[in-house]
Amino acid sequence: MNNIIQALAAPCFIACITLTACEKKDPVIPNPEELITTLTYTLVAGGGETAQFTFFDPDGDGGIAPVLTADTLTANTSYTGVMTLRNEAQTPPEDIGAEVAEEAEDHQFFFEVLQANATISYDDTDSNGQPIGLSSTLVTGEPSQGTLTIVLRHEPDKSAPGVANGQIANAGGETDIEVTFDLVIR
Repeated sequence: MNNIIQALAAPCFIACITLTACEKKDPVIPNPEELITTLTYTLVAGGGETAQFTFFDPDGDGGIAPVLTADTLTANTSYTGVMTLRNEAQTPPEDIGAEVAEEAEDHQFFFEVLQANATISYDDTDSNGQPIGLSSTLVTGEPSQGTLTIVLRHEPDKSAPGVANGQIANAGGETDIEVTFDLVIR
């Protein structure tokens, strides 16, 4: 009887080892979400005045609270805007903005100004002629205060109604980063 048990046990043991050794590995995600620790929106007026809106979160979501800084803008002024994104949690820091530019058809920034006298328009497009938002123009009106929210969407529906004009409501997709700054115009 012991010989029969031993004879059956050996193949079972070998089968268990073989099955566990051939477990499937975690799937490879073709475009994993990038960590964005720093967003900087730099605005330059025709006369050379520079203003920056900066979000810095060294450890990503959770943990250390992010730091936001926002310069005051001058009333009745046109600014050229440039967006930069970085992952400074790794060495050397990674330029996420370059990846957004490379995958432009899959990304779009949205700008929402509330209560302040300012408008923002897109100055760049993807290969399909749809807006991206890495480059923009911000035009201020009379002195006012409000907020500026910047949202980067991954895989938005750029052909949906209003999306090409910067309306996020029909965009869909996933939010890569969303930041709200105080906006002061003097």
